Amino acid sequence: MKGQGKQTQRLDKLLTHMGYGSRSDIKRHVKQGSVTVNGTVVKDSGMQVHPYRDRIEVDGENVSYKEFIYLMLHKPPGVISATEDLRERTVIDLLDEEYRHFEPFPVGRLDKDTEGLLLLTNDGKLAHELLSPRRHVPKTYEARVAGDVGMEDAARFAEGVELDDGYVTLPAQLTLLSKEQTEDGPLSYISLVIHEGKFHQVKRMFEAVGKKVLYLKRTEMGPLRLDPELPLGAYRELNEEELAMLNRGMQEQ
Repeated sequence: MKGQGKQTQRLDKLLTHMGYGSRSDIKRHVKQGSVTVNGTVVKDSGMQVHPYRDRIEVDGENVSYKEFIYLMLHKPPGVISATEDLRERTVIDLLDEEYRHFEPFPVGRLDKDTEGLLLLTNDGKLAHELLSPRRHVPKTYEARVAGDVGMEDAARFAEGVELDDGYVTLPAQLTLLSKEQTEDGPLSYISLVIHEGKFHQVKRMFEAVGKKVLYLKRTEMGPLRLDPELPLGAYRELNEEELAMLNRGMQEQ
């Protein structure tokens, strides 16, 4: 997933990919003498460079090349898991321009009112592997549920629940974390691990056993866990350990 691709590429293509402007912008930078490769001022914006071995600078700033970006987002409620929308705010709108120019997209989706872990990347191969139905990548959610969740629900979830359209889910692991009694009835706090990603699946699973999800948060996807230090609406790049875990997880499945 973190491959180095082609050995060399055109300088203007590389700098455009890294957000330094269009090819004509790069040509202008080169004309002004503000681009150097290995300490030498560049005269041809179309010259071949090695993205990892050559030291490339623009206006004295070192260009650290990345083919792909991998961002962990703590998705807040109220934004949709899409790259663009005419009416709604999207998860891409939460990103700074330095990441937006890579044209990342969400890997899978969380409902508009659901919060939690969402991976954003421009690595199509990784996204395909994580989303492939044959892989059954586990996803862990925490939820607040109206109703008294008990052993019977856990047993039904472990067998697979029939949804409103007749689809029977794969076995899921339901764990009761705590309960409280309110004026409106019992509230249950649960953790749920599912192995697929049907539309509104968690909510529909609880509806199938006569209960309603009031709050939903995804905390894990495959080997990736939401950073507890990451506030709602914030994001960061995956670290090397997290990337290695994703690589390993995809190879093992």
